[in-house]
Amino acid sequence: MNRILISGTNSNCGKTTITMALLAAFKNRGLEIASFKSGPDYIDPMFHRKVFDVETHNLDPYFSTEEMLCDQFIRNCGKDLSIIEGAMGYYDGIGVEGKASAWEVAKSIKAPVVLIIDAKGMSNSAAAIITGFKEFKKDSMVEGVIFNNISPMLYPLLRDIVENAGVKAYGFLPREEKYSVGSRNLGLITADEIEDIKEKINGLRELAEKYIDLDGLYELAQSAPVLEASDDYKELIESSQSNDGEPKPRIAVSRDNAFCFMYKENIEILEDLGCEVVYFSPLEDEGLPEDISGLYLCGGYPELYPDELSNNKKMCQAIKDIISKGIPTIAECGGFMYLHDSIENVPMVGFIKGNCIKTDKLQRFGYIEITALEDNLLCDKGESIRVHEFHYYDSENCGESFMAKKASNGIEYLCCHGSDSLYAGFPHIYLPANPNFAKSFVEHAKKWKG
Repeated sequence: MNRILISGTNSNCGKTTITMALLAAFKNRGLEIASFKSGPDYIDPMFHRKVFDVETHNLDPYFSTEEMLCDQFIRNCGKDLSIIEGAMGYYDGIGVEGKASAWEVAKSIKAPVVLIIDAKGMSNSAAAIITGFKEFKKDSMVEGVIFNNISPMLYPLLRDIVENAGVKAYGFLPREEKYSVGSRNLGLITADEIEDIKEKINGLRELAEKYIDLDGLYELAQSAPVLEASDDYKELIESSQSNDGEPKPRIAVSRDNAFCFMYKENIEILEDLGCEVVYFSPLEDEGLPEDISGLYLCGGYPELYPDELSNNKKMCQAIKDIISKGIPTIAECGGFMYLHDSIENVPMVGFIKGNCIKTDKLQRFGYIEITALEDNLLCDKGESIRVHEFHYYDSENCGESFMAKKASNGIEYLCCHGSDSLYAGFPHIYLPANPNFAKSFVEHAKKWKG
């Protein structure tokens, strides 16, 4: 359970860059590593899996209780080391209280924290910043600092300044533009889109090995206390296992460059509940996998591939036909858009009437809780689950089967299409937030005969 959480003073201070550098450097030492991302981000974990070939999961204190966070960490932690990357600034979260922050993750799993400070043009102010972060909460968990965007000449001064303030410095990373990784409106661009990704990562690894105290960080990670797991998840799975000899329901999950946003925990809970997950590409495959009894169209960037998706008419028709027959289907965000008549007037599947259009700002962004207004595939009327929305596109037909309530301000609005065989809407579902939603989906899949 050796672990550290890498957080920062604010967004864009270098957390992801330094996390990538550390993953590469420790993996190069032959350690068995796992990585985690606090919050609802699915881009960085996907990037870590692809580039570093490490197990990566989310730890989100809005979706999960403290006990659930510990269980999720224990089930997925690395044999030698786990590195958790915080989201936004360390204490930033929902509202004035900053709920669901990286600090809540660190506190829940008792992970020592190393704070990233972009210290360009800074000297004694670094001590004020790190002291403020360390003393802002009684149990801040802040144990160290790594500086970003400074020169080797400046580091000895900054190191002495913060260590005089009682916080250990674990090195720095100089600014190297040639090793930067591009971004899009949801975060990092996907690993498949970066031609020289290996060269960039090797460059970051070399910088970390030269300028960051890797031995000191590993020693800090070893200081984290042992965690104890609850039996809640185990009991849930055992109570829902299929009978011996009962065929596993096959769930077809979209996965390609257009549909690549998926919480790994969603796949794991479906598998733990007895499903066989099979992947397919709406971009390239002409038909769905055989003998499926459930369909999961995840989020992604369908708006980047409208012509390719539209021109694959066999796939569009196959999906429309099988959903029309009643196969249990989850379609979220990009997958939801794909089911429409069109995206920017380019024809799509045509199961949901209406067009999806691009807007100039985020639509209904943030954490929400959705409550069912009618019985549906995932739950009964009145049941709810905590989810997340992040999209620039909007729909002429968002649905009215659920009532959404924003966590930040309590604003409510109608959303999502629901029926006894369908959940489709912009919100991204994190199934472990309410495992009964996953159980209901699986039970419907077991009963579907095609």
